[in-house]
Amino acid sequence: MAKERLKSPRARLFLALDLPQDVRAGLVDWQRTALSDPALRVVRPAALHITLVFLGYQSEKDVREIAKAAFDADLRAPAVELHAEPIGVPRGKRPRLIALEANSDQTIALQKRVEERLVEEGFYEPEKRPFWPHLTVARVKAEAPRSRKPAQIRTEPHPLPEHMFRFFRPTRLVLFKSHLRRTGAEYEALAELELPTDREDDD
Repeated sequence: MAKERLKSPRARLFLALDLPQDVRAGLVDWQRTALSDPALRVVRPAALHITLVFLGYQSEKDVREIAKAAFDADLRAPAVELHAEPIGVPRGKRPRLIALEANSDQTIALQKRVEERLVEEGFYEPEKRPFWPHLTVARVKAEAPRSRKPAQIRTEPHPLPEHMFRFFRPTRLVLFKSHLRRTGAEYEALAELELPTDREDDD
C-alpha cells in the first residue's frame, strides 16, 4: 500500500475563497501605487484569494473526493471587510509577506465547517494556530541570490483607499492546485462551488 501511494502523482492543494471581479480590480489598482518598494513582489491578479485550508501534497486520484468533502450544500457566501492598513508577516523590519486582514466572523465559521468535513474524511489535520482570515497582496524578495533572508522594506505600503472600506461577498469556493515556479506560485482551479448569499443579511 505504501509503495502504491508513493507512485501515485501528488498535487499541492488548498481551498480558498475567490474574489469578486470588482474587488480584484480595485486591489490591482491599489497594488500599483501602494506596493512600490523594490523589495516587494506583488501578487498577480489571478492569485488574489482568501485561503481557508492548505491541504499540502495529496494524491491526485483523491481530488474529486476532497472536493466532495469540502463542498457542503449548506455553505453560504460570507460577508468580508478588508482592513485598511497592510501588515507585514511576521511583524518586524523584515516580513516575508504583506497582507490585508479580512475581518469576517462568517468566514471563520465557513472555514471551520470546511475543515471539519475534511478532517472527518481523513484528508486534513487541523493546525494548532487559529485560522486567520487574510489576503496576501505581496511577497518579499530575498535579500540576495540564494539567501533565505527577506530584503528590508524601506517604503511602507499605503493603506487602502476609502472607497474600498466596504463589505463584499466572495461567492466562489475553489479547490486550487499550486504549481511552484521560480517566478512565484501559479494556481490552477480544479473544482469550484458557487456559494449562495442570504438576501436578508444584505438588507
